[in-house]
Amino acid sequence: MFAQSGGMFARHVLRSFVIPLLLYGAAGLVASYFVWHGVNGQRGLKTGVEYEQRIAELRAELGGLKAERAQWERKLALVRGDVVDADILDEEARLVLGRAHRNDIVILTPPASSTRR
Repeated sequence: MFAQSGGMFARHVLRSFVIPLLLYGAAGLVASYFVWHGVNGQRGLKTGVEYEQRIAELRAELGGLKAERAQWERKLALVRGDVVDADILDEEARLVLGRAHRNDIVILTPPASSTRR
């Protein structure tokens, strides 16, 4: 009889200790899953910071592109219309055609791969 009562005591301890421990463990796993996704997930806290950094980078790039566009529009304004700025036209034509003006000084340098030490 004593052996049976010891076995029942072990079952009672098992039920009162191990089962709640398993339930708390499962609840902890579920909670940690949601916490991890709240921080690292697609819409998590880290993603928000990364989006803010990316937005700042794109805004800086946009500012540079707007400045470049304004520069091109100023150059085009000098070439367009009824009056064409002769200096700009001459500069662009020589650049595109690869020519030099007769009063320009041209210094030829050897290519970088053929220089000797």
